[in-house]
Amino acid sequence: MISHLKGKLVEKNPTYLIIECGGVGYFVNISLNTYSLVTDDELVLVHTHLIVREDAHILYGFADKSERDIFRLLISVSGIGASTARTMLSSLTPQQARDAIASGDVVKIQSVKGIGAKTAQRVIVDLKDKILKFYDISEVSQHSNNTNREEALSALEVLGFVRKQAERAVDKAIDQDSSLSVEDIIKLALQNL
Repeated sequence: MISHLKGKLVEKNPTYLIIECGGVGYFVNISLNTYSLVTDDELVLVHTHLIVREDAHILYGFADKSERDIFRLLISVSGIGASTARTMLSSLTPQQARDAIASGDVVKIQSVKGIGAKTAQRVIVDLKDKILKFYDISEVSQHSNNTNREEALSALEVLGFVRKQAERAVDKAIDQDSSLSVEDIIKLALQNL
């Protein structure tokens, strides 16, 4: 297994790098996150993951080890291939992906192109415990400590809305502006219901 490449950056593209090491040019697939973090310096270091298939050896590169760790966890899930994992790490930062899985945020994971509701749920079911253990974090709720959120949810339930729908609408409103008052959260949530 190739753990990392350190060499001369020959070409930088949003989806790949070509790195020359010892006279050999390596084609390394990357995410947009890595693309934004790799500098245009002549000498670069990328952490890699090699996938060996019957018809190809494909090298994936990452700006840091944490992104590679998330990539490896993602490809361990049934239905998530290397391309989908790379797309996810292009849409979300490794931190956002980790937090979405840890908090069970199906909507955020499902927002990634190519990931449907069932796959998003499978990612959470398969990886939540691993993420919590690996990063040594306690179970988190995305908006758990927000009393305005709870008050807005209670008000929407009194108005007759189903809790799950109300939660989605309220969370969407809070994501837009976390400093909203209860009334403003309710108004924005009603627009999304």
